Amino acid sequence: MSASTGEKPRTAFTILISDDENAVRRSMQLMLCACGYSVRSYASGNALIADPQALSANCLVVDYRMPDVDGFSVLQELRAKGWEGKALMVTAYCDHALETRARTAGFEEVVAKPFVARAIIDAVARFAKGAD
Repeated sequence: MSASTGEKPRTAFTILISDDENAVRRSMQLMLCACGYSVRSYASGNALIADPQALSANCLVVDYRMPDVDGFSVLQELRAKGWEGKALMVTAYCDHALETRARTAGFEEVVAKPFVARAIIDAVARFAKGAD
């Protein structure tokens, strides 16, 4: 509790981003930071999986296809370690079959590339609101 207001202090909603395309990853990072979120970004899925701080994050935004590991494997590895956050997949290969597979694997949202920034911002806002 905050001594001055008596309210519970709000912790930062933390987002993990993994995308092998530097410009896409940086764009998402800057966009979400500008919205007030705490963001950790990774050039590879394996780098994200290896970071022990990743388990304290609230949300995952991950590319479907990366050279080292796909988005499904990233989410599966995090879940195996006990991570319970919300997950969003971004992909240039979006179709009904992939979206169904992603939802079955535990992704709450799938956003097609090239994405409209609003789609990611809105999805993360829904996740953050649900975390309150």
